[in-house]
Amino acid sequence: MATRRMGRILAFQALYAWEACSKNKAVAFSWLDDTLDQLDKSTAQFSRLLVTGTIENIRAIDAMIQSHLQNWDFSRVQRVDLALLRMSTYTLMYQDDLAPTIVISEAVGIARDYGTDDSYRFINGMLDSIRRTLEKTA
Repeated sequence: MATRRMGRILAFQALYAWEACSKNKAVAFSWLDDTLDQLDKSTAQFSRLLVTGTIENIRAIDAMIQSHLQNWDFSRVQRVDLALLRMSTYTLMYQDDLAPTIVISEAVGIARDYGTDDSYRFINGMLDSIRRTLEKTA
């Protein structure tokens, strides 16, 4: 598995745990350091950056996601989808060095593996909409 892909999967899982544990970092991330210690330094750093960057910017990220939800309440978004949307939206908003097409493609792939049957369509549509908004404001 590609190094960046593994980093994204671990970050997504950590963000899912963080949300599921009512944003209690100590509980949510108790497993993460041991897991990251087993990976190469680059993958571990990338994963940590995704997690910390997402959490540090959660208000702006959630506001961006909410602004693109059409006829859907934020609280009804599946936790798996929300974790993936948050991580990917963080990347689209704050990591200019990563191509949006790669970010979206990776998110869709992870959604296919971890989400519901319709998750990948939802993730693709949401992230593409967010990408277009960000391109207009750049």
